[in-house]
Amino acid sequence: MKFIDVAKIKLKAGDGGNGAVAFHRELYVPKGGPSGGDGGHGGDIIFVGDEGMNTLLDLKYQREIKAEDGNKGDIKNMHGRNAPDKYIHVPLGTLIYNNDNDEIICDIVQHNQEVIIAKGGKGGRGNARFASSKNKAPTIFEAGELGQELEIRCELKVLADVGLVGLPNAGKSTLLSKISKAKPQIADYPFTTLTPQLGVAQDSKGRTFVVSDLPGLIPGAAEGKGLGFAFLRHIERCKIIVHVLDMSGNYGTEDVYQNYLNIRSELERYNINLAHRPEIIVANKMDIDLSALNLTDFKEKLPTAEIIEISGLFSQHLDELLLKIGDKLATVSDSQALWEINQGEENPADYKVYEFEEAGIDVKVINLGNGLWEVTGEDVHKAYQKNPISTYDNLLVFNKKLQSLKVFDMLREKGIKDGDLVKIFEYELEWNG
Repeated sequence: MKFIDVAKIKLKAGDGGNGAVAFHRELYVPKGGPSGGDGGHGGDIIFVGDEGMNTLLDLKYQREIKAEDGNKGDIKNMHGRNAPDKYIHVPLGTLIYNNDNDEIICDIVQHNQEVIIAKGGKGGRGNARFASSKNKAPTIFEAGELGQELEIRCELKVLADVGLVGLPNAGKSTLLSKISKAKPQIADYPFTTLTPQLGVAQDSKGRTFVVSDLPGLIPGAAEGKGLGFAFLRHIERCKIIVHVLDMSGNYGTEDVYQNYLNIRSELERYNINLAHRPEIIVANKMDIDLSALNLTDFKEKLPTAEIIEISGLFSQHLDELLLKIGDKLATVSDSQALWEINQGEENPADYKVYEFEEAGIDVKVINLGNGLWEVTGEDVHKAYQKNPISTYDNLLVFNKKLQSLKVFDMLREKGIKDGDLVKIFEYELEWNG
């Protein structure tokens, strides 16, 4: 399956159904009461974490996802059907952004975790809801609210306990294939690993953990060289880093210590927090003669480092490495794995799902000249959409909504005169104040 870790998509939740205007028509009841039912709610768009998925391929080629609209109300107090919710399954480790402002909406990190990304509109009320002792036969009704509409960006960051990093051909894929049942591509040329590969490993104490073989890094990766920073994002999710070093380089011509510093530098330049991530250094290919000399030089330059010597090809000392990984993971809490993108400014343990919050009142009054005015704004649009002027009662309700939004006060302050026309979206109303 093709590995896709970024997808942009437009979401449109379902609109609520309109309320109905109706009256009883019963035998021997000449003037029955109101009986218009409510409209049904529009469908939500809900993202669900799925541990069986490992790519955003299903979303990559979808330009738009729409939920169904709620059904309109009907006579005899019959309410419209609520629309079914739309469920979108994504891999664990998927971050969802509002693509317009780059704000994080949510972070899907648990199996079957559900988050409403686009909320469906509420159904409008029918005229039966507006009956009162003063108005026993109302013709007031509400249109259904519009469902939320936004463009999102999904970014998958592989959710693994352990990230294998290092230069191309350091032996990461061979190591993963030896400690798990994963089958990564292995060859004697650089960049054989083009996508993150996952495997489940177990140490001799029975502790299991997920290991990710990440594509090889080279100097300049944080600026796009080699495979670039396309896969650096996946390292952010790992609880610990296992830095695999190829100790078999030509002695005196290849500086293993400098190679180590180069990769550390790329990780730090991409995200400063990676410099503080728990690390295990693995000296690989110790079955080759020159490796011992290179390892001696490395230890002299980094005397405090704790190094595990292995041969991935011949499975030497892998049990020791797995125990070391298990011990290290035991000291790292789950919350430490959820590092934030923005340099870790927020404590992952306090992470909260982003909620759509109502802003202040949005009303604009514009003098177009020649006795013509225009009223716009998000709150005016909501009142316009919810209260269609198709009955006299609804006109009165709409005027009351405008009054509560201070629209009339704003028009008077700007100097409106009797007989001027006020344009409110598709409506043109004559001012008589």
